[in-house]
Amino acid sequence: MSALLRPRMSDWTVVVPVLAVVLLLVTWNRELPGLLVAVVAAFLAGAVLAAVHHAEVVAHKVGEPYGSLVLAVAVTVIEVALIVTLMISGGDKTQALARDTVFAAVMITCNGILGLSLLLGALRRRVAVFNPEGTGGALATVATLATLSLVVPTFTTSKTGPEFSPAQLAFAAVASLALYGLFVMVQTGRHRDYFLSITSDGSVADSDGDGHADPPSTRTAVISLVLLVVALVAVVGDAKTVSPTIEAGVAAANLPQSFVGVVIALLVLLPETLAAARAARRDRVQISLNLALGSAMASIGLTIPAIAVASIWLDGPLLLGLGGTQLTLLALTVVTGVLTVVPGRATVLQGGVHLVLLAAFVFLAASP
Repeated sequence: MSALLRPRMSDWTVVVPVLAVVLLLVTWNRELPGLLVAVVAAFLAGAVLAAVHHAEVVAHKVGEPYGSLVLAVAVTVIEVALIVTLMISGGDKTQALARDTVFAAVMITCNGILGLSLLLGALRRRVAVFNPEGTGGALATVATLATLSLVVPTFTTSKTGPEFSPAQLAFAAVASLALYGLFVMVQTGRHRDYFLSITSDGSVADSDGDGHADPPSTRTAVISLVLLVVALVAVVGDAKTVSPTIEAGVAAANLPQSFVGVVIALLVLLPETLAAARAARRDRVQISLNLALGSAMASIGLTIPAIAVASIWLDGPLLLGLGGTQLTLLALTVVTGVLTVVPGRATVLQGGVHLVLLAAFVFLAASP
């Protein structure tokens, strides 16, 4: 870890995010040839790796659960900006973009990141151990937010179609912010110990996530925090830059338009996925689960209020309600998640089940 704590201007973790942002400014809102798209994609991948590096430095400085919160909120804030930008400029084809992206984020985090974390943790220790109190509370919050924002609009009758009336949308936005704020208060205050890593005997592990290296200096942590934001801006911006190519590829493959949101969500969530995988390999499964469920919560709790405000200027309906297949997958994810979380211990089986649910989501998104 000591090498992580001494960023130099010549380090690739400094150079790549800056160059990725410069490339973003040069290519923004332009049609790109195939070779330049490949270059943007390469810098996108580099920015993802740099974001994970700087997130680890910040997390090592502030300790858990603050470190997980930093990455989850940073990614989600920029993701929200991307969704709003695309909806304002995209016309009718983006009416369901918020729903598709948020649902994709929930499925990727609650099945992909969570399943991968449990699988890696169980492969390392035979049984992945985590705190059921904190993880269970986080899952309950995710389930409530997802139901209020994505399920209820399917069944309301104030407006035709899977959408809220203005009053209902305002209530969902306020409720989402309130629940997310309450969770953050609990996670970082009264019950902070529920979200710290624990060992196989049930004792709390060191809160900085690393039992060997000293925390970085404040100056190093601040530099990494700035570079983390720069890298995340590059990730989301470059993802938008290559999105026309993605859309063209999706159309050429005869896939539904909603699959574009799945691909972009996968790209945007790469930093959290890699950070969670690294934590799980270091026997810090709780940190991985904090990232997974915290990202799902932030995705809903910040996106819905932002979309509610943006809807004042958006033309056309805002489709939020899920369809039958999506409702089934969400219900199965919540039930499976509860059964996984309650014991506080998981094997490779639970990890595999969640990864199969992610595979089912991706397959059915491509072939509804």
